Amino acid sequence: MRVGVVGAGISGLSAVHELAGGSEVVAFEARDEPGGIVRSRRIDGHLVELGPQRLRLTPGIESLVDELDLREELRFGDDDQRDEWLPDLVSGRRLGAFGLTEPDGGSDAGATRTRAVLDGDEWVLDGSKAFITNCGTSITSIVTATVRTDDGISAFVVPAGTPGMIIEPAYDKLGWHASDTHGITFDGCRIPAENLLGQPGQGFRNFLSILDDGRIAISALALGSARACLELSVEYAQQRHAFGGPIGRFQGLSFQLSDLAVQVENAHNLTYKAAWLKDQGRSIGQAAAMAKLYSTEAAMDAARVATQVFGGMGFMEETPVARFYRDAKILEVGEGTSEIQRLVIARNLGLPVE
Repeated sequence: MRVGVVGAGISGLSAVHELAGGSEVVAFEARDEPGGIVRSRRIDGHLVELGPQRLRLTPGIESLVDELDLREELRFGDDDQRDEWLPDLVSGRRLGAFGLTEPDGGSDAGATRTRAVLDGDEWVLDGSKAFITNCGTSITSIVTATVRTDDGISAFVVPAGTPGMIIEPAYDKLGWHASDTHGITFDGCRIPAENLLGQPGQGFRNFLSILDDGRIAISALALGSARACLELSVEYAQQRHAFGGPIGRFQGLSFQLSDLAVQVENAHNLTYKAAWLKDQGRSIGQAAAMAKLYSTEAAMDAARVATQVFGGMGFMEETPVARFYRDAKILEVGEGTSEIQRLVIARNLGLPVE
């Protein structure tokens, strides 16, 4: 299978393509080869970065179209599963959801309580998931979920609209207003036995490996947000006048933007190093954690600095700075909190951390 996609953002979703004025932002390609789905993580990262930086899309809009994790999940499936679900996901005609987090299992993702029992030629799922993106849209096609079975934590594909899978009302979030985010309840949800994704008991291990990819994506998104805040602040500091001249001439402001420029450059280098390692087929756990940790904290710093530079206007919803301020915080939480990233880094240093 070979699928070419042209559009804006990672998935080429038509809505974002329209937001970009119908312009062709990029063309990218996904192809299914023995052993999994092949895509360039450096290209993916660049596209995600471009959303906030060039189109002024905030992370909430980017999250609507970024299905990086889901397409990677399907590499653990068989040919029939990929042939059935992958084309629509890669083309952007459909969205999918990644069901890992539970009400009592966030950072402790191994504390999965959702269960599946094999009943004849069907699996019966019971339990709940929390903070699941893209599970309630009109074009959602599937939800993948980690579920505890007799063999351990396994992964399943649940088609949208399956009886017993209840999509809860959307969360009322601080930011990421464009992101479709719901809880999910499984109540006697029956799916065919062949909807098991990968080997029994390997779902959690497989999903954890996918998180490294997701961390590179979040790092790229944070990088784009930070860069956009820097560019907007520099432009505003040149245009806004106070005390007889542009406010950018004051060291108190210009030094903050200088420091921010260094953070953006560092975030860029860490992000693209991790992406390059992924494309080379090398281990990325440490690099992805470093990139995600640094870039997301830089995005928070950038949003705070930009809001301060804009002053009162930075607090107004009509400015992109206000949206970046609201949307930046979740970057330090999703795909593993900053604390989890520091834990991963420390363990890779050989420290006996718990």
